[in-house]
Amino acid sequence: MDIDQAAVFLAGTILTALGFVIIVIAAVVINNIIHKYWKSFGWNLLPLYMQKQETVIEETKIERKK
Repeated sequence: MDIDQAAVFLAGTILTALGFVIIVIAAVVINNIIHKYWKSFGWNLLPLYMQKQETVIEETKIERKK
């Protein structure tokens, strides 16, 4: 491998890495832009018995004696 091939290989490697970085940054920016408008379809791959059940605990109201 002579110096010309090594220089082309180095430049190609650097430009490829920068291209991947730009693609990742663009994906993150686009994801952040559409995140607030995204509505989940509610699809779930787990059966109901394996899902974490949400429980609602209501506090009892204690009436004060006057």
